[in-house]
Amino acid sequence: MKKMIAILLAVVMLLALTACGKSAPKTDPAPDASASAPAKTSFIMGIDPEYPPFSYLGDDGSYTGFDVEVCQAVCDYLGWELTIFGVNWDEKLVQLDSKECDCVWSGMTILDSMKEAGYVISAPYYDNTQVLVVKEDSGLNSSADLAGKLVAVQLGTSGEALLGGDLADLASTFGNVITCDSFLKCFTELAGNSVDAVFVDLPVAASYTAQHEGFKIIDEQLGAEQYGIAFRSGDKELCAQVENAIAELVKNGTYKKIAEKYPDIINNLLFLND
Repeated sequence: MKKMIAILLAVVMLLALTACGKSAPKTDPAPDASASAPAKTSFIMGIDPEYPPFSYLGDDGSYTGFDVEVCQAVCDYLGWELTIFGVNWDEKLVQLDSKECDCVWSGMTILDSMKEAGYVISAPYYDNTQVLVVKEDSGLNSSADLAGKLVAVQLGTSGEALLGGDLADLASTFGNVITCDSFLKCFTELAGNSVDAVFVDLPVAASYTAQHEGFKIIDEQLGAEQYGIAFRSGDKELCAQVENAIAELVKNGTYKKIAEKYPDIINNLLFLND
């Protein structure tokens, strides 16, 4: 009996040693989660927060406007969560480069200098011009009447660039050009008689004069330009995604439905008037 037990113990020990000698089966390493970038799920839209009818703070305390509504529809179509970021318009490209936003989309004029600097610019979507706004009782009816007068313009805008460039001859007839960090401050200066006119985009002028009595737009359109969306250098794919989504919104009627809320600009929207 003892001999039988000894034999069994020897067999058990042999089997244990055999098992220990086997190497563990090889398994492939777990995939690196960082190997492939996750699909984009959010989008930060950089806007001028005081730029109706394209972007502004609504009565409910939320940002709205034509550009904001279109961007929201784009994000809904692509399954992205939209965040609105109010930029300092004079520093908009600095803030874009520092990734505080994914784009600048707020009645932004397409400039060759931006393309030359490497920014990715969308196809133009709006034809714009600049105008002069004065008080109705000012007796001012043309740009020539502003000789020797004070004119306000918003910092960082195409209007400011025009007065320092293509329209420098006109600006030289003014008494002085006053810059403000928002167009609302320009109009505040005009209302308080600190300046005689405001040089501003036509749709902004139309929106403001429609809501505030005592102001008028001089019947001269100065400096034709177009609006587009600015993305960082290297973001061609992101720009294409947004443009393709807008094309679908135009095709399914969503774009026109949004535009109809803004009658002052609908006739100059390129995607609806090709």
